[in-house]
Amino acid sequence: MTDALPLTIPHAAARAARLWGDAPAVLERGETWSFNQLWEKCRAAASAMLARGVGEGDRIAIWAPNSREWVIAAVAAMTCGAAIVPLNTRLKGREAGDILRRTHARMMFTVRDFLGIDYPALLAAEDLPDLAETILLDGDFSGFLASGKGAEDEGIDAALARLTADHLSDILFTSGTTGVPKGVMMTYGRVIPQCGVWIHNTGLKAGERYLIVNPFFHSFGLKVGWVACLISGAVMVPMPQFEVQAVIESIVRDRIAFLPGPPTIFQMLLAEKDKKDFDCSSLRGGTTGAATVPPVLIERIRNELGMTDIITAYGMTECVNITSCRPGDSAERIAFTCGAAIPGNEVIIAGDEGREVPRGETGEIWVRGQGVMLGYLDDPKATAETIDAQGWMHTGDVGTMDAEGYVRITDRLKDMYISGGFNVYPAEVEKLLANHPAIGMVAVVGVADERMGEVGKAYVVLRPGMTATEAELVAWSRENMANYKVPRSFAFVDDVPRNASGKVLKTELR
Repeated sequence: MTDALPLTIPHAAARAARLWGDAPAVLERGETWSFNQLWEKCRAAASAMLARGVGEGDRIAIWAPNSREWVIAAVAAMTCGAAIVPLNTRLKGREAGDILRRTHARMMFTVRDFLGIDYPALLAAEDLPDLAETILLDGDFSGFLASGKGAEDEGIDAALARLTADHLSDILFTSGTTGVPKGVMMTYGRVIPQCGVWIHNTGLKAGERYLIVNPFFHSFGLKVGWVACLISGAVMVPMPQFEVQAVIESIVRDRIAFLPGPPTIFQMLLAEKDKKDFDCSSLRGGTTGAATVPPVLIERIRNELGMTDIITAYGMTECVNITSCRPGDSAERIAFTCGAAIPGNEVIIAGDEGREVPRGETGEIWVRGQGVMLGYLDDPKATAETIDAQGWMHTGDVGTMDAEGYVRITDRLKDMYISGGFNVYPAEVEKLLANHPAIGMVAVVGVADERMGEVGKAYVVLRPGMTATEAELVAWSRENMANYKVPRSFAFVDDVPRNASGKVLKTELR
């Protein structure tokens, strides 16, 4: 980075055009766009939105896979003063409809064909009174760009001048233990400094090609994905979905330097390299998640993939970055910890009484500082339960901290498991399954799975006189919830274990 951090994400796009102009910004579908071209298209899209009356306080939804058009739609909406509402591409119509209604999204950018899915068709039965217009990113998007006054529209500069660090940037939805997805509200003043620290710790720099396989609807692919590229001058190479052969082809063809992802991505790349060698000499660095990995894997990533600057970090939708390893940390430290508190954050391990425990002892991980969310959308009760009166955010993760301040995650307080990199909250899955006419009661737990980490197992009590098979319930679930939420197995039981107050004992089910 060559000067101070930008004020907001649109300011980052404008600054990138000013600093790096005709240098490559996006490489996708065999085409290269410069930072000037990208900013020009963002401005044209912003003008089209201004012509439709989009402004401060509005919410603009984006339901689509990673693409350069996604970035344009997001930056344009933000330029107008609106907050974006990214939707997980695995959601079904009912789930997406609920989010669109709760955010009062007035406009949505989506696609007609991704993995055979017609997203607008999924919403055909949904009542969406606020949604005035749907724009197809894989349709006549150029027509939309041309529907305003163009990139020279003076209204764009006026809108940009009104934008501050305190404006809402995005509302990302994360599930909760209550079973209702919660909208995490973030402002630019929370996002931009976190991105700056992450860029410093990873060494991401101008001109480096960054293969973004993490989805844009996720904090990882959005904030420390393409936003980090705008701030650092790195070249974004968006990938719609992870596929190991496509990743290898991109590394070789596009000379990828930077590649973050969960440990499984690197395990798959190493397995393919063992079978058939490929040129990974361009790779320099990346980050992996908070999962504990064997030190030998870190060594192999460094020695065999050439990623000498691989580090681990820990973040959440509610706080982009909490802890991070640093360049030069040992393989053991990178493998067994998720780093120390990043600048701007305080992190402690808290005991049952809410006081910090001695180093090495186990407790809940709490964080306080610049990156903690503004709160949950329209849910002050859940916000107060997560962020206490002293500003500490209770993460729900259990861990320890060593003498140097490095954190290790050991467990989760919340009844949540991670399947294929996605957080799954059993209460939400149970609520969806309760709509099935044959199910009287259901309890879902996460069970170990070699490929996915954990998968769901549902214990079902059928209604009197009703029948169902495991295959039928799996098929119904696939129709009514995102695939990563679908339990991989169903067990039919007469009852579920409970304590004296009637609460289901998930520990016994596990």
